[in-house]
Amino acid sequence: MSRLAAGVVLITAHEPPLTDDGPRGEDVGMTATAFMSVSLDPPLVLVSLREGSRMDDLLAEQPLWGASLLSESQRHIAGRFAMKGRISDRLLFEDVAYVRGDASGAPLIGGALATLECRTEQRVTAGDHTLVIGRVLTAALPSAEGGPLTYFRGRYRQLGA
Repeated sequence: MSRLAAGVVLITAHEPPLTDDGPRGEDVGMTATAFMSVSLDPPLVLVSLREGSRMDDLLAEQPLWGASLLSESQRHIAGRFAMKGRISDRLLFEDVAYVRGDASGAPLIGGALATLECRTEQRVTAGDHTLVIGRVLTAALPSAEGGPLTYFRGRYRQLGA
């Protein structure tokens, strides 16, 4: 499957606080290359999450999430959120420009080619992954600059001109 080029998307969600008077919840992010449009009517997308990952666990509880379709200039963001044994998500978001989605509360990355806010409609176990199908609540085009960031043969790439 490394021979199949894929777009690179940052999946984000806001983990709510455990209690109303406790510390605020955290933002969580994950780089995904298994992301696709499922339906236009209703608007549905799908992301594949490694079973038991932090994002899989969070989206099992939190139905609202965001997707930022990364541009070729955002390779550093993709790499940062794909690291194994990475630092806390709070530090990962520290110097990344984003806005908080009105519908989901999830961070939506500035300069992305497109951003979506979604509500989970269905979760399907598929081998060692969970397929999360989300209804698109909002869609925006924050940037029209540059091409998409792609992933091919184990490396981030940009499309040729």
